[in-house]
Amino acid sequence: MKKTTPSSAFSFSKIYCSLFGHDYLLSKNVTHHIKEYTCSHCGEQATTNSRGRLEAMTPKLKEINNALASVHAKKQARTNRDTPFQAAS
Repeated sequence: MKKTTPSSAFSFSKIYCSLFGHDYLLSKNVTHHIKEYTCSHCGEQATTNSRGRLEAMTPKLKEINNALASVHAKKQARTNRDTPFQAAS
């Protein structure tokens, strides 16, 4: 039976980010105003919170974003559906 230990490997990318800050790139549009970002150096994920500020991604936030994305996609599909409109004669 193998024991797994937490990854405590030395990483230059994490040192770079701790010195100079993260270089976040857009990874997913959840809705028009909520987005997910990933650091191009260390891979850390972040999302926008209710005030529009970046917040570190947690499992709870990931679950919330997935639920919001599915609701938003359903709403977009419903509004983009062609509804026949008949003008009164």
